[in-house]
Parts: sequence; C-alpha cells; structure tokens
Amino acid sequence: MDKAYAILRANKVRHASTGPQTLPSYITAAAGIKAFYFKDFDNHVLEILSFPSDKGAAKWHELAKRGKLFLGIDHTAIVVGDTAKSLEFYRDVLGLSVAGTSDNYGPEQEHLNNVRGAKLHISGLKTRDVGVAVEFLEYVSPRDGRPFPPDTKSNDLWHWQTSFVAKEIAPFFVTYRPEFISSGIVSFNEPQIGFRKAALIRDPDSHAVRLVEPAEARP
Repeated sequence: MDKAYAILRANKVRHASTGPQTLPSYITAAAGIKAFYFKDFDNHVLEILSFPSDKGAAKWHELAKRGKLFLGIDHTAIVVGDTAKSLEFYRDVLGLSVAGTSDNYGPEQEHLNNVRGAKLHISGLKTRDVGVAVEFLEYVSPRDGRPFPPDTKSNDLWHWQTSFVAKEIAPFFVTYRPEFISSGIVSFNEPQIGFRKAALIRDPDSHAVRLVEPAEARP
C-alpha cells in the first residue's frame, strides 16, 4: 500500500479518503485490509486495496509473489438503499451469489469513506466464474445519501455501468420488467465489439447495468 500510495501521490491524484486506512481487528471480516479511495480525471471514485495473507482472493497473493504492484481489478462497489431489495435483482435475477458480509464502522471507516459517523453493511457478491465481484455498500448511518438523478443520461460524466455476460439475455426479461436505458434488447449484425446482443437497464437504485450476449455462444 505504501508503494502504491506513493505512486498515486507522485501523479497528484485527488483524495476521496483522507489517506490510506488499515481496517481494525474489531471488523472481523475485513481486519487488516488496507484501502484508499481516490478520484480519476472525471471525478469517478477508485479504490486501491492491499490484502493481508488471510484475506482476498488467492490469485492476488500469487501475483504479488511475482513482484507485481498493481495486480488487477477485484470488484466494483455500489451504494444501495436496501440490501434485500438489491439482492432480489443481483442474486435472484442475475444469478450472483453472496460470498460474505461485513459491518464496518469506526474512525478508520469514517476516514476511508470520508463520511462522518459512517456505519456500513457490506455484502460481497460473486459470479459463477469468479470474475470481477460486485460489492454492496448500504449506509446504516448516515441515511442522508442523495438518490440517483432521475434525468441521468448515458453520456453524463457520472454515468457508470457494470456489465454482465450471459449465454442469452432475453430470458431475463420474461418475468423481470426493468427500467430500460437502451431502447430494449439491441442486436448487432456485425458483432465487432465482442457481442451480438446487449441491453442497458437500471437496477433498483438506478445504477446502470449492461447485459451482453457474446458473439460466440458460451456453453
């Protein structure tokens, strides 16, 4: 973490956290994890993580043994208003599974999120092929988070989407009726960007979710 933070500082990144934080022992599920939030040029928040030996996916520890510093993308995190409601979509509709949960609080968490009095219920979700994970951040307190702007468009700088690949995407819409961002399921006659069908929709908190059907059908 110290080496990574030094590189970020040398490149004059803007802090979202007050500085790197090491989560304390009383947050059992995340104890010893080091984390830091910073902003990119368009104000999107990114996070760097450093896992102790008993935390994180095995692949990160294997890559670290090879002397690498920045190892890859572990997960994307979204703030949710109601974990149970979000699980109905990400778990019950999209098929992700809950890998673990944690209740985070205390001064380190406040400094990490840069939110006074921050208490979060965190849920980590994984896909079947253990790709990039999805993490829910539900603020138990404070509860004054602003809702997603209802007039948001795909070309707004704060637009951020999470993409999921499925063998077929049409079955998702047989019983589930989402709010579409795209005009519906869009087909591509020449799938030069790797997929033949795609749809852009909103989750229960209005985060953008893209479902794609690959050009080559998966087993």
